[in-house]
Amino acid sequence: MCGIFAYLNYGVPQTQKVILETLIKGLQRLEYRGYDSAGIAVDERCNKDQTFGSHICLFRNRGKVKALAEKLDEQVSLDINKEFEIHFGIAHTRWATHGVPNEVNSHPHRSDVNNEFVVVHNGIITNYKDLRKFLESKNYVFESETDTEVIPKLTKYLYDNREGEDIGFSAVVERVVQQLEGAFALVFKSRHFPDEAVATRRGSPLLIGIRSKNRLFTDQIPILYQAYNHNKNDHLSKTHEIKHKDFNGTGKEKSVEFYFASDASAIIEHTNQVMFLEDDDIAAVVDGCLSIHRAKRSVGDLASRTVHTLQMELQQIMKGNFKAFMQKEIFEQPESIVNTLRGRINFEDGTVMLGGLRDHIKEIKRCRRLLLIGCGTSYHAAVATRQALEELTDLPVMVELASDFLDRSTPVFRDDVCFFISQSGETADSLMALRYCKNRGALTVGITNTVGSSISRETDCGIHINAGPEIGVASTKAYTSQFVSLIMFGLMMSEDRISMQKRRKDIIAGLQFLPDLIKEVLSLDEKIEQLAKEMFQHKSLLVMGRGYHYATCLEGALKIKEITYMHSEGILAGELKHGPLALIDKLMPVIMIVMRDSSYTKCQNAIQQVTARQGRPIILCSKNDEESKKFAYRTIEIPHSVDCLQGILTVIPLQLLSFHLAVLRGYDVDFPRNLAKSVTVE
Repeated sequence: MCGIFAYLNYGVPQTQKVILETLIKGLQRLEYRGYDSAGIAVDERCNKDQTFGSHICLFRNRGKVKALAEKLDEQVSLDINKEFEIHFGIAHTRWATHGVPNEVNSHPHRSDVNNEFVVVHNGIITNYKDLRKFLESKNYVFESETDTEVIPKLTKYLYDNREGEDIGFSAVVERVVQQLEGAFALVFKSRHFPDEAVATRRGSPLLIGIRSKNRLFTDQIPILYQAYNHNKNDHLSKTHEIKHKDFNGTGKEKSVEFYFASDASAIIEHTNQVMFLEDDDIAAVVDGCLSIHRAKRSVGDLASRTVHTLQMELQQIMKGNFKAFMQKEIFEQPESIVNTLRGRINFEDGTVMLGGLRDHIKEIKRCRRLLLIGCGTSYHAAVATRQALEELTDLPVMVELASDFLDRSTPVFRDDVCFFISQSGETADSLMALRYCKNRGALTVGITNTVGSSISRETDCGIHINAGPEIGVASTKAYTSQFVSLIMFGLMMSEDRISMQKRRKDIIAGLQFLPDLIKEVLSLDEKIEQLAKEMFQHKSLLVMGRGYHYATCLEGALKIKEITYMHSEGILAGELKHGPLALIDKLMPVIMIVMRDSSYTKCQNAIQQVTARQGRPIILCSKNDEESKKFAYRTIEIPHSVDCLQGILTVIPLQLLSFHLAVLRGYDVDFPRNLAKSVTVE
């Protein structure tokens, strides 16, 4: 949801054209997060007859980033050849929560008609109505319907009512943040503090990229407390510097660029040196120097923030020869599975070692139960592996939707182990559930695809799934890598169980051959595309299975509804007679998953019930399953694997089917309407 990108160049001369192109490119890298409007704020002396301020210009537009770029090209007020030695520009893609998508509701939002303060925001301010009522009583006029607009107006109010002239930008922002409730990532720009940047976060991700020709003298940035006080003799805008090897301390020879973004995909083409902000951090850049402020110090707080080196490469977030990111990511699954397994399984001696769990595995083995908590596709990965985990660990495994888990105030005990599964590591409901469980003393384990994410930092231990960047809103390769990661956890837990050794050996052998079997399934793409051509005009679709494949039905149906906008429903075949059978007739498309496992006979009974009602099932079955073929309208034959891994092979045809259905229906596969890649609000 919502994407933030900002760029500050200090001592690195850039033309207005280059600055605008950098901001637009940053927004384009964040498009996959989902949005409905976009905007930027830059410095320029604008024409007097224009409505924006004389120093900070706002440009906002409903629709795609491309439309915003075209609007900028038409602006005669901007001198694109003007060069800035120092400049700070902010940009944003908005996903509507408060107020319809339009230009007025788009970000950046401003404090007044002179644009004294402008802000971009990701998240939701839950007490905005109270703040708005207070500010309106002080004669502040609101332009939009958004919750965000209270932030720049509150900033101006606190600045105008400051007790002294020496108060710095970060101190003003600190006071603003103390009044806000909810989740947010914020970047501030002000004409009162030209060429300064302030950013903060609470519950929404924000990171800072650092680029310099000079080597950083340190990768640790100390945290400063009490960013302001009432002593006028304190120069409050002074900050702790990141010193470079040949900086002279006065800042005269510094040349550095800072990039602020919601995630690393917008930064990686510029730098791989990044710092992740923690909740309630306030980052300030003054005179080319970055500092971190916090209002108060708590027990256990770190003394500094670390500058990390990202391993991501630009090529990983490019489409290559594929039509869409989703298609690319489906076809990357043989490689992403290999990356998930790499260095963790020794196929020769059958040992499994997940380094992130090594120090906690004894404690996990002593637990009362396992709780797997997630949302959407991550929840389905938990459902898909529950049966295997119960078998391998001999522990009760509870699978929970994070939102419902919180709504019920579910009892959690100190001897529980709670897993939080999230591709982005920033999913708001999962993050809230994590904090709920930590407060009750449970051991917490994160399973994420994003290094430095909130869940990966806040859990006690975890597994990085190593699937690589996933840009398409509809998750594909992250699902299969989450699936494999959970299976590996089960194998690690059962290593000393004698009764499980044959079973473990079979599963490990299945994992070894899994990438090749996925390639075999992907070779069915043309056949699946032909099937999509028969189905794309239907309005509904049912997907049925049971046992290990119930999760596949849920995930396949979710993929179809996400990007094709067809009504689709995943149905447990055992529940067919308890209602869903009423939907079956010769016009209703039905996909049935019937593999040769312990549920095979029961699934055959379900096929009989469907065909007896004139249903025409499309059956995903094992190779050479003549029994299932007799009753099928169409069949897709899947190579055989170990039963608990078969769900990885059966979900891929449904991923491909959803992709081809969306293309045939004329929809944008990577950016489905109303959806966001990273759901960072409740």
